[in-house]
Amino acid sequence: MSPQGKAVMVLGTTSGAGKSWLATALCRWYARQGLTVAPFKAQNMSNNARVVPGPDGRLGEIGSAQYFQALAARRVPEVRMNPVLLKPEADTQSQVVVLGEVDAQLSRMPWRKRSALLAPRASAALRALQAENDVVVIEGAGSPAEINLATSDYVNLGTARDAQAACLLVTDIDRGGAFAHLYGTHQLMPADVREQVRGFVLNRFRGDASLLSPGPEELQRLTGVPTVATLPMWRGHGLPEEDGVFDDAAAGSGLHIAIVAYPRLSNLDEFQPLRQLPGVRLSWAREPRDLAGADWVILPGSKATAADLAWLRAQELDAAIHAHPGPVLGICGGLQMLGEALVDTHGIDGNAPGLGLLPLVTAFEPDKLLRNTALRFDALDGPWAGLGGVEAQGYEIRHGRTQPHPALAPPRVALRNGAGEPIGWQAGRVLGVYAHGLFEQPAVLQALFGQAGRPLEAVFDGLADFVDAHFQPGALARLIA
Repeated sequence: MSPQGKAVMVLGTTSGAGKSWLATALCRWYARQGLTVAPFKAQNMSNNARVVPGPDGRLGEIGSAQYFQALAARRVPEVRMNPVLLKPEADTQSQVVVLGEVDAQLSRMPWRKRSALLAPRASAALRALQAENDVVVIEGAGSPAEINLATSDYVNLGTARDAQAACLLVTDIDRGGAFAHLYGTHQLMPADVREQVRGFVLNRFRGDASLLSPGPEELQRLTGVPTVATLPMWRGHGLPEEDGVFDDAAAGSGLHIAIVAYPRLSNLDEFQPLRQLPGVRLSWAREPRDLAGADWVILPGSKATAADLAWLRAQELDAAIHAHPGPVLGICGGLQMLGEALVDTHGIDGNAPGLGLLPLVTAFEPDKLLRNTALRFDALDGPWAGLGGVEAQGYEIRHGRTQPHPALAPPRVALRNGAGEPIGWQAGRVLGVYAHGLFEQPAVLQALFGQAGRPLEAVFDGLADFVDAHFQPGALARLIA
């Protein structure tokens, strides 16, 4: 390899075309060729984030997609792999995280002005990764053909140019219009980046592949770009969706877990192991009737706890959660909602009365707490008794600090971090914890469901096997030749 590693970039005709999982598959495929591989996405917009090493030994956060891509590449995830993370807080507002740390000034800045300042930071991270690796697998964002944004698009066009990447353009053929999407995207891209597109990929195909002809041949005649893969529909690959959305997941029988889907819910990727666990089915709850018949209710993380709690009340889900007879689990923001009150003296999130299902009070602090930690459950009772004594790993991303309400009987301490500090509490059927990632822990799944789930390594190898079987022979190797 040359001193600067090769780059393979996965672009998409739309959001949701399959960029994230394909980039993950390529990370494992190239790593299995004996190459040093790193993932990269210049800017991600997601409230699914993970705690990883950052500069100077500090911890930072990156999008979950790049976290999983790093694991697939057999690398330790770190902040350069996703130098800019936008965490939506409202329809027109996002928290800007640069190299793992929140930048309040950039968060308040207009988009175009902000992009000009972020582009050099992303480019430097990319160059450093290329200098240290044989291959950098790059995930694009949205579409590279947004002509209204082209002059400031450092995420797709700027990154492709910087890396001199061999680009794949993937489309979701199941949505229809795939050939038009590929042709239109290709034609609207700037001429220099268009020359870097080395192959088209048809994703989520169902049916007889011979019926596609002469579509791929005509597309190659028009663009000069071959279709290098037709990937069959594969719902069970085991990788979390980029945005954590799985509205098709309620089908089937078994233990029914309803997850409350407030507008700014976060860290939904941690529920993927439940989605693929035999005998468990998940559904979203957006109104009271969605909780009818559910065995469990989960209040997930939230990027705007007070606002999401207000939405929950407006939907009258608060009364439905109170009336639910089965186990109720709150995670991070969900834990905060289950308490007596949210107290915000710094203007971080907002003040609000809680649901009153746990005798806790949460105060929001300016400094965000980021932590990976060893975990141990204390002795529990009722529906959570099986967790007693279980040891696991997890992570925390939060502004809130929670304590028992001083005027109420304290709840049972349910979970402690590696320092022995309480970060989880139980009151009867209700359990609240600050630790994310518990359902990714085989010991937790075994304790709650009697089965350990599918290991991540098996998921990554399955993805690599899949692309190996469905890409044209030699196509992936030629991208880095």
